[in-house]
Amino acid sequence: MIVVKVGGGEGVDLDAVCDDAAELVREGERVVLIHGGSHETNVLSEKLGHPPVFITSPSGHTSRRTDRRTLEIFEMAYCGKVNKGVVERLQKCGVNAVGLSGLDGRIWEGRRKEVIRSVEADGRVRIIRDDYTGVVDKVNVRLLMALLKDGYTPALTPPAVSVEGEAMNVDADRAAGATAVALGADALLLLSNVPGLFRSFPDESSLIGRVERGAIEEAAACAEGRMKKKVMGAADALEGGVGRVVLGDSRVENPIRAALEGRGTVFA
Repeated sequence: MIVVKVGGGEGVDLDAVCDDAAELVREGERVVLIHGGSHETNVLSEKLGHPPVFITSPSGHTSRRTDRRTLEIFEMAYCGKVNKGVVERLQKCGVNAVGLSGLDGRIWEGRRKEVIRSVEADGRVRIIRDDYTGVVDKVNVRLLMALLKDGYTPALTPPAVSVEGEAMNVDADRAAGATAVALGADALLLLSNVPGLFRSFPDESSLIGRVERGAIEEAAACAEGRMKKKVMGAADALEGGVGRVVLGDSRVENPIRAALEGRGTVFA
C-alpha cells in the first residue's frame, strides 16, 4: 500500500505523477493518490473577484483564510478542475480511478475549528470565528478498502467534513498522513515542486537526505512556509506506524519511483 500526495502549487508536474502512479497500479501495487489545488484556487479566486487571503498563526504556520465564499471557490478548483483532471489522466493511462473529496462518504472527518488566531502586520492577534477549517481525525477505511478491493484507484482531495456535516478546508499533507496511518501504508510520499527539505532554503545543495525519528523536531526548524505542514504530516505518519515518509520532487522522471528509491528527504 502506497499513499502518494502531490501538491497543488505552481510548477508541480501532475501528469508525471499520474503516469507513474498508473504504471505502478498496472503492476499490481495498491495506490491511493491525494492531491492539492492551491495554485488553481488562487487563480480562480482572482478571476471571480474574491482574491485569496493567507493568515499566519502565532506558531508561524500559514494557511488560507477560508470564509464561505472562499470555500465554494476552493471546491470548484480542488473537486472540479484539478480532481477531474487527475481522474481523466489516470483513465487515459488505463487505470479505473474514482475521484472523491474527503467530504464524500465522510472519507475524511474531523472537527471544524471554532476559532482561529491570525497575527496581523502590527503584531496583534486577531480572533476569527467564521473560518471553515479543521483537522482530519477519522478516515473511512472501509470505503477506501472497498474501492481498492474492487480494482478502483482512489484520487482524493480536500475538503473534509466536520462532525456536524459541514465542508471544511484541511491541510492535504496532514490528511495524507492520517490516510496512510489508517490504511497501514508501507510508505507515504509527499511530492511537490522542490526536491525535499533544505537545511538552508532555497539552496538546493543543502538538501537533507535523511531524517531519523528522533531528529524530526530539528528538521522542522529548517522548514519554511508550506514545508512546515509536510514535516508535520511526516511526523504524524511515522508516529502512526507508517514505515517511511519521503518528501520528493514531482518534476523528475518517474517521481513516485524516484521517491521510493530514496530521492528526496527520507523520514524513517
